[in-house]
Amino acid sequence: MAGGADTKERPDIGGWCSSRREEACMGADPKSAGLCVEAPPPRKRVFILGGGFAGMYAALHLERRLGKRDDVEVTLVSRDNFFLFTPMLHEVAASDVNASAIVISLRKLLPRLTFVEGDVSGLDLEAKKVTVAHGGLDGHSHTLAYDYLVLALGSETNFFGKPGPRDYTLTMKTLGDAMLLRNCLIDRLEEADTDCVTAGRRDAIVTFVVVGGGFAGVETAGAINDFIHGALPYYPNIQHANVRVMLVHGGKEVLPELGEDLGAYARKKLIEHGVEVRTGVHVKDVTQEGVELPDGTVVPTKTVVWTAGVTPPSLMATLPCEKERGRLKVNERMEVPGFPGVWALGDCASVPDVTNGGKPCPPTAQHALRQGLVAARNVCAAMEGKPGKALRYKMLGQLAAIGRRSGVARILGMKFSGTFAWVLWRTIYLSKLPKLETKVRVAMGWTLDLFFRKDVVQLIGPRELDQLTLPALPLNSRQQVRQVQALQPRTQH
Repeated sequence: MAGGADTKERPDIGGWCSSRREEACMGADPKSAGLCVEAPPPRKRVFILGGGFAGMYAALHLERRLGKRDDVEVTLVSRDNFFLFTPMLHEVAASDVNASAIVISLRKLLPRLTFVEGDVSGLDLEAKKVTVAHGGLDGHSHTLAYDYLVLALGSETNFFGKPGPRDYTLTMKTLGDAMLLRNCLIDRLEEADTDCVTAGRRDAIVTFVVVGGGFAGVETAGAINDFIHGALPYYPNIQHANVRVMLVHGGKEVLPELGEDLGAYARKKLIEHGVEVRTGVHVKDVTQEGVELPDGTVVPTKTVVWTAGVTPPSLMATLPCEKERGRLKVNERMEVPGFPGVWALGDCASVPDVTNGGKPCPPTAQHALRQGLVAARNVCAAMEGKPGKALRYKMLGQLAAIGRRSGVARILGMKFSGTFAWVLWRTIYLSKLPKLETKVRVAMGWTLDLFFRKDVVQLIGPRELDQLTLPALPLNSRQQVRQVQALQPRTQH
């Protein structure tokens, strides 16, 4: 079980995991003695596993359709108790918006659904049971029965089996990742600004390498570059010439999803902003001393961000289903063949795009959002004994922010770049944020960022990391803390 949880089954937890319904002949009233009163029929149980774009939007639609019904119980299981708007993670790392601005409580968002915070540690599709581990220090698991299942467990960072990247890099998948990166950047500036640091050592401390030239990598590199150079006025011993931000990408051009022309524009702008871009280069290894490239060159650095790819959760490999590159292969209705009442969507599923010759849908937020809505409608149709509908969705466009208020975008076949594309990025993503309060928080953060310098308050420093009691943290948080602790400079003065 995940997180060292006790594997003993506990069939009941505060009511939400009880799969039993009492069936009794009630004869409490003497006048009705001997009469058997039929118990109400058991409620249909719908489980949604995963609280990302696909799972959350499926839950949102099911709450609207089924939330008021007494004969149906919809349960959302997620390892976090909030929905995270992942396209804005780099904005948290760059201190453009507060971390709380891009999250919203799932309990607040879905008040008529049952919510469970925990890790899905087991799944039996034939028996229609799911095992959820939770509980922190006294971690334990519960095996729950379902009638209908929506699998939307997302993806994990792919280190391609290399221990170096796994042990000595940061990632950009979670809110904790973005917050830790931000604090790590500030810690590097504080360390490099001290008088006792040699010139060579200072240059290595303020060298930052991002591996992977997709959307996450390009936006993260641009955000790091903006943050570091914007914060330098507070650090008199560090010059702009000391700072080195490098983006390493194994492909021919960055942002391949947008085409070579926009990718070339993004690369050109990044270089103009001071980012060193290396394309056609695969990282050989990452050590505590730096990044090793195929030609034997070692880039001295203590800060490496790994965005080189994702892989389906390891749980997918245990399921007796057909897979495509590790993702569950489903039909155009997102149904898992051979298992009625089970749908898979989002990054963990290979969903055919009927508008593109049946090729798998790309793992983007807008596809996951649409898949969640269609899957929810198909769940409702299955309850009524009706066939589901195929997913038909044509991508509206893609956008990327590349720093210094510049961006690139392809919208409905039209290409945009520069400041206008950056404004498009902010406008479109602001409109996609759920709930008015999140929109207001993000808009306020952006407004303040236009008029004030970067905030360099370090919320989690090396001492706080050392003092954290790791067993009290969830498994994923423990791994993040160990990564940052391993990356902390240990120079003795």
